[in-house]
Amino acid sequence: MRIAIAQSNLWVGDVAGNVRRLLEMAEKARGSGAELLVTPELALCGYPPEDLLLRRDFLDCCDAGLQDLARRCPLPILVGHPQRHGGALYNAASLLQGGQVLASYHKHCLPNYRVFDELRYFRAGQQAVILPLGGFLLAVLICEDIWCGDDALAASQALGAELVVVLNASPYHRGKQREREELLARQARRTQLPLVYANAVGGQDELVFDGASFAVDATGRVQGRAPQFREDLLLLDIERSAAGTVAVCSSPTPAALPLDDLAEVYGALVLGLRDYVEKNGFPGVVLGLSGGVDSALTLAIAVDALGPERVDALIMPSPYTAPMSIEDAQAEAATLGVRSHLLPIHELFAAYQHSLSETFAGRAADTTEENLQARIRAALLMAFSNKFGPLLLTTGNKSEIAVGYATLYGDMAGGFALIKDCPKTLVYALARYRNHRSPVIPERVLTRAPTAELAPGQTDQDSLPPYPELDAIITAYVEENRSMAEIVAMGHAPATVASVLRLIQMAEYKRRQGAPGVRITPLAFGKDRRYPITNGFRPWTPHCATEEST
Repeated sequence: MRIAIAQSNLWVGDVAGNVRRLLEMAEKARGSGAELLVTPELALCGYPPEDLLLRRDFLDCCDAGLQDLARRCPLPILVGHPQRHGGALYNAASLLQGGQVLASYHKHCLPNYRVFDELRYFRAGQQAVILPLGGFLLAVLICEDIWCGDDALAASQALGAELVVVLNASPYHRGKQREREELLARQARRTQLPLVYANAVGGQDELVFDGASFAVDATGRVQGRAPQFREDLLLLDIERSAAGTVAVCSSPTPAALPLDDLAEVYGALVLGLRDYVEKNGFPGVVLGLSGGVDSALTLAIAVDALGPERVDALIMPSPYTAPMSIEDAQAEAATLGVRSHLLPIHELFAAYQHSLSETFAGRAADTTEENLQARIRAALLMAFSNKFGPLLLTTGNKSEIAVGYATLYGDMAGGFALIKDCPKTLVYALARYRNHRSPVIPERVLTRAPTAELAPGQTDQDSLPPYPELDAIITAYVEENRSMAEIVAMGHAPATVASVLRLIQMAEYKRRQGAPGVRITPLAFGKDRRYPITNGFRPWTPHCATEEST
């Protein structure tokens, strides 16, 4: 039997459009000799539909779409969809054939951590389902069922399963594909069953689904793999040996090779931006181009995602902008072929200072004047966005956003924060990776000391630890939930750690107002990390003291 995996870029909420996309995949699958088409998790409505699932009219639309797909699909299809049954809602996978829903499986393990919130919407299923198809007995699981324990898999094996098909909407973070393949290899070796893993692909707000659908044989070896970050129809041949055992024989086409770490991250950023722009109907993007590495990388990704004709860059020098910054920004725009607009803010900044001179009399310049420059630039960028319609991209990285080294309503203003989950050290690595493909970022952008250029002679390290140290502390505290004592034990000075942790906590109100951006790390700011703004916990103190103990 030949199985086809529909690694489709589906659109949350667009049920009719998703049916059309799946039917197109079904026609290709039939033409390639497939006898079954397998979709990702909740393919019919897209993943994650979030509170759309609380709307009766949305669920009615899903039901109608399921019936339409059943009537029109030219071959049996195992499709993911929400299903109402017995007064409850389930995350389901149903086998459709000949206009009928022949069988349905309900997801057992409902994830409720980090970006997942399925217990808010679904009831957990209890029954295993075995599908007799093409002379084989297929078990069905959905995503977390293969991760959260062995109960669902054991129940399927007890019913005589010979092959396990897993429908997934597994979002990307660095190293995730390796985790998936290692897990399925262990499960295959433990059960002596081949497993097929169908994954979604595409961008959905801050999530990116990286595809890379694959299959492993009973020894855990990968026998077919779809490419990452693009649609694909993965064909897998299932055979029974003379001894009666079932095997996944390799795909008729060679398995796609996994991307290396930087290529994978870059691909996620490109796909995440492209889908956010396309699915939300923006004609293009605009960003402020400063001559620094963050905006340079953002510009390069935008061009790779959308083409230069859909990208505009505003270069907005202030009195503190070095000539080399203007030169480098103009060079980047010219190299990438984007439209650049030089809009100096000297006069606007002077006008603000004049208006505030009496009110601020007797007070020295401080971060107030620095933030004014960022907010003037934001007003110009938003004016351009309003006039011509492009999405405004912010260019801040995770290191800056973590410690609040960003201006609310200034450089944080925008619709999509593309690199908000990329630490500064990763930004530099990605910029060099992009230059290795073709040189688009001037070398001195990568070698000069990073600076916001909002005050004379300013560099980032005037206010922050060196970025390698800062990123290590942020990773330990934010992504790994380590305590101050544990971070100090890693070799960092206690005063430095305390300062960084204090800054992270103080910046929560800023992050809460920031734009969404592509999730790259295992724990991003946003849905992954939900901390209160009003928060009396002080992790930089030596212990949790009570009034009595003090």
